Amino acid sequence: MLTISNRGETMPASPIRKLVPFAEAAKKRGTKVYHLNIGQPDIETPPQVLDAVRNSDFKVLEYSHSAGNESYRKKMAEYYSRSGINVTQEEIIITTGGSEAILFGFMACLDAGDEVIIPEPFYANYNGFAVEAGVIVKPIFSSIENGFALPPMEDFEKAITSKTKAIIICNPNNPTGYLYSKEEMEILKQIVVKHNLFLFSDEAYREFCYEGTHTSAMHLTGADDNILLMDTISKRYSACGGRIGALVTKNKAVLAAVMKFAQARLSP
Repeated sequence: MLTISNRGETMPASPIRKLVPFAEAAKKRGTKVYHLNIGQPDIETPPQVLDAVRNSDFKVLEYSHSAGNESYRKKMAEYYSRSGINVTQEEIIITTGGSEAILFGFMACLDAGDEVIIPEPFYANYNGFAVEAGVIVKPIFSSIENGFALPPMEDFEKAITSKTKAIIICNPNNPTGYLYSKEEMEILKQIVVKHNLFLFSDEAYREFCYEGTHTSAMHLTGADDNILLMDTISKRYSACGGRIGALVTKNKAVLAAVMKFAQARLSP
């Protein structure tokens, strides 16, 4: 009898998407549905974005560079520069949404059976990406009592084993909305440098800061090789369907490994 792979069996269905059929059925019954299960902004996509698509004059939709369009990567570097992040276009790889950036990070930096620490609650699809890459998720608890602040350093220390290779955070956090402070980011830097770990910083919501200032992982000094920034235009430009993300790092070995995965899927 034909069977599917263990990976296919264990790959979790998205708890976010599992709710969609129920919502659609409720709509058909005339029920007003508020989609709290999915991070789709309720603002219109900027007209400049839509006009650029409508007015494109391509004669052939050819393969682009596997790292992404060069002029776009230059503009991305300029964007980050305005936020105090000093990167070059060569340190940016464009991905099919932020999701692919996270998956590429797992695949480039962790082997099957390696562990990643994630403060909980966390974005549910991190678990799916980890299963795809054969990575084991080790959650550590963050408490509603202190607004889901970064767990204490000793909690990270207790969770670290010989198989731990990375910590992943989302800043500002999805789903809690918590904005990690500069001091908390410095604590994370100390941990990853001390234990020779990668820090994956998912910054999909980096411009959604209503109190305080956003501290990017790329603002941290003395940990260039440890840090990977995952980004996307989906939220800040209400362009989720555009599927344009980025993986940013100064680690040349990681960039070379990620480029191999990028070449395998041809172009973003």
